[in-house]
Amino acid sequence: FFFCFFFVFGGVADLRLQRKFKGRFATTTTTTTEKVNLGREKIVAFFTLGRRLLHAAGGRGGTSQAASSFFFGSRGLYSTMATAPTTDAPAAATGKKLHGREFYESIGSPKYILAPMVDQSEFAWRMLSRSFMPPELQSKLLAYTPMFHARLFSQDAPKPPYNKYRDSHFQCVLPKDPATLWLDGNPLVGDRPLFVQFCANDPQHLLAAALKVAPYCDAVDLNLGCPQGIAKKGHYGSFLQEDQELIYRLINTLHENLPIPVTAKIRILETKEKTLEYAKNVLSAGASILTVHGRRREQKSHLTGVADWEYIRYLRDNLPAETVIFANGNVLEHGDIEECIAATGADGVMSAEGNLSNPAIFAPEPQPGAFEDEFWRGRDGKGGWRVDAVFRRYLDILHKYVKGGEPPARRPLFVPGKGMDTEWMKEEIVIPPKKGSKSEAFGNPNYGALQAHMFHLLRHFVSKHHDVRDALARARLGELEQFEGIYKMVEKKVAEGLIEYEETDGKSMEDPAEEERLKKLVEEMGPAETSATAILRCKRPWWCVQPIIRPLPKEAMARGAIQPGKKDKKRVAEEEANGGEKRVKGDETNGRDAKVVEAVKEELEKQTEFQTSELVSG
Repeated sequence: FFFCFFFVFGGVADLRLQRKFKGRFATTTTTTTEKVNLGREKIVAFFTLGRRLLHAAGGRGGTSQAASSFFFGSRGLYSTMATAPTTDAPAAATGKKLHGREFYESIGSPKYILAPMVDQSEFAWRMLSRSFMPPELQSKLLAYTPMFHARLFSQDAPKPPYNKYRDSHFQCVLPKDPATLWLDGNPLVGDRPLFVQFCANDPQHLLAAALKVAPYCDAVDLNLGCPQGIAKKGHYGSFLQEDQELIYRLINTLHENLPIPVTAKIRILETKEKTLEYAKNVLSAGASILTVHGRRREQKSHLTGVADWEYIRYLRDNLPAETVIFANGNVLEHGDIEECIAATGADGVMSAEGNLSNPAIFAPEPQPGAFEDEFWRGRDGKGGWRVDAVFRRYLDILHKYVKGGEPPARRPLFVPGKGMDTEWMKEEIVIPPKKGSKSEAFGNPNYGALQAHMFHLLRHFVSKHHDVRDALARARLGELEQFEGIYKMVEKKVAEGLIEYEETDGKSMEDPAEEERLKKLVEEMGPAETSATAILRCKRPWWCVQPIIRPLPKEAMARGAIQPGKKDKKRVAEEEANGGEKRVKGDETNGRDAKVVEAVKEELEKQTEFQTSELVSG
């Protein structure tokens, strides 16, 4: 009965969609790829209509929790669709495009925000991060795609393949069946709510790109925060902040012409007052949500330093109360999220590097006794998710969704004191050789990001186990068999580390000399002036996921990590000879230290070797 109504009323929706999008390509001849895009939009309409019929019949709408749950071996992960917002949001039901706080509430008022990260916030990683969220918090996690280049994303070739860049970065439908939803933005597997981020400096390119993703996401975000040299060369990201008129036109073009809301992510400027004017311009252009990274454009690499939450609080206090603000910066572990909200008054907190080190950063710590095979607790009460458990979840998601098959059979994760068999630890682990000359990674962002993710996730692990580091470096992207072999190496070493920890009553992980050194640094420099404070707070055994903590700029200079080039040294020497004294704005140092910092800032502005036409991300 329901399927009959689905197709009958779907036909009506089909006709209405054709009329709605008829004028989009009025200036050019409709190409095959444009017809495919129209077909994709029709599929979204069919899906929405079918869900409304189920809802009218008394159902909740959407797929059931049982249908959306997925099981890897004997472990059932949290359902990624348990309470996820669906495509039939109020805007779709009423025909009205929601804006601002009304839109924010319609997608579940998310409090946890997975940041857009260059080639790193792809579908598989988003699903891994979502898998740790308990059902009641599913709608509270909003994820962004990696940043896409609007011009490259929107421009099509006259014949197939129409756009390799778009096809290899945003995979919303099956390549051989455009009528079937696949990965990015698919509500059937739980990749919602989702914002798609673009960098751009041309309003029409931005609009053309945004229209292509609108049926598969909840909003489109404009990147105004990328500080890298390639963004300076391409004139986008944070290098647009001097051109407030262009920023207004970019956002306003989407606000006026896009069927879904537009949002923006900015960095702070030199003063709170200038930052406030910047934020007002973005909001007046039509941005529904404002994300504020509490660092200036110059703060990157060894000069990253600490984000200034006071700037974000200043915006909160001086912008209208209904403004939706996300805060970004200084989130190393889950507890920092609540601290950030209390300090800034933000509606949600975004995490980038903290999430790369620990994809479970948004989830509260499990209760004692829950997930005891995945979440380790030490004698001091501190705990963390085991790297082998996270690695396993990640591989299982790749097998199930990206490769389209079942994960291999796995033994239960080793837990000391459970009487588990350890004979498997004596088996030799062989990494399969590379296959052929072409890898599955080509054309698939989920495979392409795997190696980088594992180096980030295992950063502390591989500093001890160099054989795993070398195996990761040799692995070919996309060959899951090789990564399965590396996973077995990690699983074995974690088991050995846990056994040693129990046999030594925890002393195997004690390092009194190092702890004393860190405490001495805190006393000498002050808690706010050294990264030792964060290291002491966040440090866990090497078998647990944990943040990568960068030294603060002064520490980096003391260690020699910040070094000016020959030209910079020559210029500094000339300035000293002339009695010049150069001070860096926003930096407490002066004299020669300030000159060094300034020289390094300029050194970090070097351009990449890629041509603009080959740009794939920021």
